[in-house]
Amino acid sequence: MQHDTLSRALLPWFDQFGRKHLPWQQQPDPYRVWVSEIMLQQTQVNTVIPYYQSFMVRFPDVHALAAADIDTVLHLWTGLGYYARARNLHKTAGIVATQFKGRFPDTVEALSELPGIGRSTAGAIIALGMKKRAVILDGNVKRVLTRVYCVQGWPDQPKVQQELWALADAATPTDRCSAYTQAIMDLGATLCSRSKPACGLCPLNKICEANRQNRTTEFPQRKPARKLPEKKTCMLIFHDSEHNRVLLEKRPAQGIWGGLWSFPETENADKFDPGLHKDMLPDMRSAQLWSPVRHTFTHFHLDITPVLIPLDRAHVGVQDSDRLLWYTLDQPPEIGLAAPVKKLLGKLG
Repeated sequence: MQHDTLSRALLPWFDQFGRKHLPWQQQPDPYRVWVSEIMLQQTQVNTVIPYYQSFMVRFPDVHALAAADIDTVLHLWTGLGYYARARNLHKTAGIVATQFKGRFPDTVEALSELPGIGRSTAGAIIALGMKKRAVILDGNVKRVLTRVYCVQGWPDQPKVQQELWALADAATPTDRCSAYTQAIMDLGATLCSRSKPACGLCPLNKICEANRQNRTTEFPQRKPARKLPEKKTCMLIFHDSEHNRVLLEKRPAQGIWGGLWSFPETENADKFDPGLHKDMLPDMRSAQLWSPVRHTFTHFHLDITPVLIPLDRAHVGVQDSDRLLWYTLDQPPEIGLAAPVKKLLGKLG
């Protein structure tokens, strides 16, 4: 198959059926494309849209994002997950605003040196935001290419990745590169979906080797499954009912929920080491155990036992600091919250 056969079949379909009304497609520039690409990593389009719109209202350009407080950035990211993306977004905004005077580098190599920007994201910024030829290889593109060419092996294996990058490069045209880039992403997100691909409607069905062999469900081949390990923790909800507030603790910058605010944790509520919370020490006999909550990360399950601990006037002397914060439920501050914490706060009203 000639590699330009793919683009020649795909572009007329995109002109008629491709998505052209997504918010980041309106007046695209490198900044808007970059934010959308970071948000769309491992996240569905419908989930991203309201987050993206709120983000653009608050941070309309890279200078506004660079000048923002990280807590404000994380607050707008709350619920979107994979919070390292937000921290890297903030870091990169600062670099672009200061070192590059607000202008994104225009090469894949230079963009890839910035925090949180990989080779494919860099290609998307250049192709979609700068209208120059660049190659992308996101999850949707991998799915299309592995089916069209019946690529054997799990796509994230180094050898398979190398093969896919070569195929993606060969298939990417010089003319209308931006339209092609959006087209192949759209195809993977709509017709060439992970399950139940709509091969009968696909513009590539005549050149797709997996379709010809009736093997589309076999591609892309999956990574061998492994059982996720399980971890446990107790989240301590120190509740000052008089002021309708709870105590939150800022997590370390590294690790899960890095830089977010969460409830103090302990492996066992009966053996709680007060540490920062030594001024509180309520009578733990008044504590209430709530039903456990499971939160699943990429690499493990976390089973959370929430423990509601009512406080009286004698135990509310802890002051706000860099690591501790009284979170008022009636007037919540704009801070980044771990997803389970946000849900538990909702139960308190």
